[in-house]
Amino acid sequence: MKTIVINTSPRKKWNTAQIMKSAADGAESIGAEVEYIDLYTLDFKGCMSCLACKKVDKEKAKCYWKDELSPLIDKILNADTLLIGSPIYYGQPTSGFRALFERLLFCVTSFDGEPTYYKGKLKIGLFYTMNAPKEFYEGVIKEKFKEFEGFFPLLNADAKSYGVVDTLQVDDYSEFNLGIFDENHKKEFREKQFPIDLEEAFKIGAELSKE
Repeated sequence: MKTIVINTSPRKKWNTAQIMKSAADGAESIGAEVEYIDLYTLDFKGCMSCLACKKVDKEKAKCYWKDELSPLIDKILNADTLLIGSPIYYGQPTSGFRALFERLLFCVTSFDGEPTYYKGKLKIGLFYTMNAPKEFYEGVIKEKFKEFEGFFPLLNADAKSYGVVDTLQVDDYSEFNLGIFDENHKKEFREKQFPIDLEEAFKIGAELSKE
């Protein structure tokens, strides 16, 4: 089993990265071959509408734009499992997350009468991290993202999502203009909840990476 793990936060060591590393550990614990990627270390753009992936003489389910994202798309489409995490900014995943899925989904989309050129089956684990409380995730984010996740049949995908809520933004709030946040609450909540989130990420990584 091959599992690709992607952190789509620009921060390599904070909440999302820690969650994704725990998910990667879970996948490794059951013997999966795991590759971990910090997406923001790559040089890439969103879909450039070159339509090379739709040319009659080109192999399908492949992105042809020459940057560092196309090889990653190849790896995803040849994997068994994709574990991907993003912080939520203004109610949306990061621009890097959206650029990745824009290109991944478009290159497999068929306009020849069948929905997809992709012949494999991908298991997807989605991890969303956010400053907002659980009520906002349950009442707004989960419903809002169902529309996006509705495109996953193009990847013949089974998907599971998990929300990491009320996250700690920084170690020392006194160094930043973040006055609306209660630092004591944030730190107390993190101490109690974040270990649970890490354990859940580990379990999901293991579950989705099984044969």
